[in-house]
Amino acid sequence: MTGLVALTVPSATKVLLLLELLPLTAAFSWTFQSAPTQCQNLSISISGGGTPPYSVLIIPSGSTPFTNGTEVRKIISQQFSSNSVSFQLAYPAESQLVAVVSDATGFGTGGTSAEAEVVSSSDSSCIDASKSVTPDWFLNLDPSNQLVQCTATRIWWTASNVSGNPFFFGVIPGGDSFVIPESNVNTTSDTGTGFSWTPNVREGTTMHIVGNDNNGNGTGGSSRLTVGQNLQNDNSCLNSNSPSSTAGTPAGGSYPTDTSGDSSGGSSTSNINVGAIVGGVVGGVLGLLALLLIFYFIRRRTRQNRKNNEKPVDLLQSDEGDERPNGPGEPPEYYRPDPFIVPDPTYDESSASASGRPLSASERPTSRSGTPDIASSSTGTKKTGAPRVLRPVNIIQHDDAGPSEVGGKKEEEPETIELPPAYTNIRK
Repeated sequence: MTGLVALTVPSATKVLLLLELLPLTAAFSWTFQSAPTQCQNLSISISGGGTPPYSVLIIPSGSTPFTNGTEVRKIISQQFSSNSVSFQLAYPAESQLVAVVSDATGFGTGGTSAEAEVVSSSDSSCIDASKSVTPDWFLNLDPSNQLVQCTATRIWWTASNVSGNPFFFGVIPGGDSFVIPESNVNTTSDTGTGFSWTPNVREGTTMHIVGNDNNGNGTGGSSRLTVGQNLQNDNSCLNSNSPSSTAGTPAGGSYPTDTSGDSSGGSSTSNINVGAIVGGVVGGVLGLLALLLIFYFIRRRTRQNRKNNEKPVDLLQSDEGDERPNGPGEPPEYYRPDPFIVPDPTYDESSASASGRPLSASERPTSRSGTPDIASSSTGTKKTGAPRVLRPVNIIQHDDAGPSEVGGKKEEEPETIELPPAYTNIRK
C-alpha cells in the first residue's frame, strides 16, 4: 500500500504540471494578411502553438452603409486545420466587422479583433444592395435589446426554428470572447424557450451576442449592445475573471478601423500622424496669439475711453489765424479783452478858456470817435478780420476848486439890479 502511494504521488504531480503548462502551450496568435477588402479574399494566418482545428468567426458590426438600410452581411464561420485560411469577404466597403479565432481548446482562445473597416475595391459583384439577408432563426432579449450590469436578462428563441440545442457567444471587440452559460432553460407563453443570464460585464462595454445551433455558428444572428448602468450601483457580479476589453493591442495585427485610415494593433503604434500633431500645435499657437491680440485691443480701447472721459471739453477752440497757441486756461486770442487806455488829464494853453480856466466837461471836445483810436489800442496783439465797432464815450472831468485867478485879484464890478416900474405917476 505504501509503495502504491509512492508510485501515485509523482504521477499526480506530473499531471498537475501538465495542466498548468497547457494554457501556455495552447496560446497562439493570428493576423490579417491584408486589410479586409470588399469582395476580395480575406486571408488569416496562425502563429504559435495552437491546437487544430482552428475556426474563424466574422461578425458584422455597426450599421449598414447603404442609405436604404439593406443589410447584405452574413455571419461567416470558417474552419481550417492548417496555419492559414482564405475566403471571399462579401461585405460592402465602409462597413465594419469583428473577427474571433478559436482552436480545439475553446472559443475565442486566439483573441478578438477590434472593429475593422472594410476597404473599397472596384469589384462589387458579391454585393446585392436590393436584397437583405436574414439568419435561420432569431435570438431575442427580455428586456428587448437591453443589457444591464449585474441585472438578469432573459435570452430566448422559438424552439421550432432551432436545430438541436442552441448556444450563445459573447464577443467584446478588442477584448474577451466567451460562451454564455445556460441554466434552467424553460418555456413561457410570452417569451418562448430561454434562460436567464446575469451579465458580469462592466457598464459601458460594447459586446455582441451571437446565436448558434447544430447547423453552425451564427445561424441565430447577432445583436450589438452596450452594457447599461445598474441603477442600484450593483457590481457584485464583477470580479477579476469578468469578460472585458483587453488592454493593449487587439488581436489581428494591423488593419484599418475607420474611414479616416486609423489602424488598430501591430505597427499602428509607430504610424503617428505627424501632420495632425503639427497642425494641432500650430492651430493652438495661432489661437493663443489671436486671444492675446483681442485682449490687447480691448485693453487699449478701454484706456483710450477712460482718458477721453477724464479730459475737459474745450468749448473755446483756437482759430487758425492765431499767432500763438492758447496757454493752459487761456481763451483764444479773439476772446481776450482789450485794455482801456484813459487819456492823460493834462492841458495846454489852447485848451484853456479865455478866462484862463480849464474847459469844463461840456466845453471840452471829445477826442474819441465812434471808431477806436488806432494809436491808443494795444500794440502787442494782432486782430484777425474786421475791427470791432465800439460805442461813443464822453469823458467828463469834474473841477471842484472853481475858476482859477490869473494875474492877481481884480476889482469886483457892481451888481446891477433891475426893478419893475412903480406906476405912481398915472393920472386918475
